Amino acid sequence: MGQITVEKNVAGIEGLCVITPAVHGDSRGYFMETYSQRDMAEAGIDIVFVQDNQSMSTKGVLRGLHFQKNFPQTKLVRAIKGSVFDVAVDLRPGSKTYGKWYGIELTEENKKQFLIPRGFAHGFLVLTDTAEFCYKCDDFYHPNDEGGLAWNDPAMGITWPEVLGTYTGSASAAGYTMADGTPLKLSAKDELLPSLAALKKGATYAY
Repeated sequence: MGQITVEKNVAGIEGLCVITPAVHGDSRGYFMETYSQRDMAEAGIDIVFVQDNQSMSTKGVLRGLHFQKNFPQTKLVRAIKGSVFDVAVDLRPGSKTYGKWYGIELTEENKKQFLIPRGFAHGFLVLTDTAEFCYKCDDFYHPNDEGGLAWNDPAMGITWPEVLGTYTGSASAAGYTMADGTPLKLSAKDELLPSLAALKKGATYAY
């Protein structure tokens, strides 16, 4: 019996899926299957994952937007502690939704998972004091293969919850805070990422 509910092509973006697992709980706690290849195949999702990753970040950390240039990955992501706002941007050449984004809050309470196909940029913002984030990938990590896209590009207009600040022409976090005053925190590399327009013109930033 299937243990997941799958919402396909969310926001009209082909391939993006939100997966909600069945959670069996009682006074002792709960049990759930976090991944079943059989259930995924029954839902029409035939992917072989080869690597699992996990990260911990503090409130106000924004990681992204990242993509793989030559070895693209499908990712299945979820938060196992705290809450993150997770975003995918369609960068597939020829896609009718190229440049369109979708965001979803992933939390330890809602236990939702977000399936992001190959050809998307991906990033997330931590909304709680800390968050632990897990994701499965269908290809191994390849050093020096990451590209990126500015998280705050006004041409995309991503609405990052609780973020206050004014765009000044770059991906720098300077001047941005969360609603409670927590500074927005990006890596030095992520603050140099190009806009979507610059990316289309061939701009790159190698990690």
